[in-house]
Amino acid sequence: MTAIGMARRIAIGGDSALLDHIARPDTALAIWWRRLPPPLRAALDALDLDGVDSLSVEIDLGGSVEAALRAAGYARAVREMLGADIDRLVRRLAALTGEDRLRVRLAVSEGGGSHQFHADRTPIALRCTYIGPGLQWCCAEGPDAICEVPTGAVGVFKGRMLLDPPRVLRRAPPGGGRRLMLAIDPVHDGERDRSGPFLPSADPC
Repeated sequence: MTAIGMARRIAIGGDSALLDHIARPDTALAIWWRRLPPPLRAALDALDLDGVDSLSVEIDLGGSVEAALRAAGYARAVREMLGADIDRLVRRLAALTGEDRLRVRLAVSEGGGSHQFHADRTPIALRCTYIGPGLQWCCAEGPDAICEVPTGAVGVFKGRMLLDPPRVLRRAPPGGGRRLMLAIDPVHDGERDRSGPFLPSADPC
């Protein structure tokens, strides 16, 4: 693929406004290349993943995940900062999709399961790795050139409902060890497409 073709397909930048590029017809992936705020980063570094549960909850626009984080065992210090970050990303995806109800999953992954590249049957999906190695992605016609959405960065992927066949595929990193992974999807549209060679991973990637 030429550099021009890649630039049309992948948008990468250090400002959250960059995610708006996913609305462009040719853009398959937009990455907000951010660093987590130091206080949140420090709280996550000290988090005992054995002491928290994975969660899956539907959130209305204007709602919050803090109660779900509390029920999952997150202490107040990390819960408030992590909840504020997730709530901001929920609002960001709501603005991109026009949906007012979204599914939020925050999963503690052990790194097992399938690690084949795949695409979702969904319009748009947001992914962010908070702990552990970042999500991997590749262009569908060039799966040997593997790239990464770094830990803390935000990737918004265009799914098969908007681009079929898909132009960008993703997977959890093989042998990545323990991870804390955020997935935000439109409600009723998050089911993985299981047809073709691109099978889903055990992670909510």
